[in-house]
Amino acid sequence: MKAANTLTSMFGRSPFKPLQGHMGVVTECVREVPALFEALIGGDCAELERVSGVIFEREQAADDIKNEMRIRLPQSLFMPVDRRDVLELLDVQDSIADTAQDIAGLLMERKMVVPDDMVDNLRALVQRCVDSCAKANEVINGLDELLETGFRGRDADRVEQMVNELNRIEDETDKLGMSLAQALFAQEDKLSPVSVVFWYQLIQWIGDLADHSEKVGNLLRLLIAR
Repeated sequence: MKAANTLTSMFGRSPFKPLQGHMGVVTECVREVPALFEALIGGDCAELERVSGVIFEREQAADDIKNEMRIRLPQSLFMPVDRRDVLELLDVQDSIADTAQDIAGLLMERKMVVPDDMVDNLRALVQRCVDSCAKANEVINGLDELLETGFRGRDADRVEQMVNELNRIEDETDKLGMSLAQALFAQEDKLSPVSVVFWYQLIQWIGDLADHSEKVGNLLRLLIAR
């Protein structure tokens, strides 16, 4: 990706476009995570490697935009948003893609087997965490309308509703994460201690996809409140 050219064209349309473009790439990265776990469940090593490669590429593309934004973002954006707030949002968005890459990296580095009793819970957690990222992307895509209305009015109310929905999805992922952890507890006697440790880490990282997505929405809510 030619990040500099992309960023220049984004700023030509809106000061928020680079942030939205970055979140779009982050969302593309996270969308691959369910396929990653389907390959793991099916024991398809070739597909696991292919999907991991896509995730790594998307994460690098997000990094390219992030790094260019940090360099090129004007000191004054001539709008009711502090430059530091934009960069904070950018960092949280980027942490979502970083987490997806961490998950892919772990699954590539260590051979992991999904116990049958964990499959359904794992699928449910992964999908809901991906949903949270998609909702965060939807929230960020509402920034242009917010800018036009000075972060007030009907558009602000609509974004507030989306953030509330994002919070609700994240609450669901917490419950799904606990269910998956309980399924893991039931398998502890059948798994090696090292495998249990790695599964705990994996469950945490999957949940982090939703946690970071929720933080994106909460940061935007603070911008609206200001």
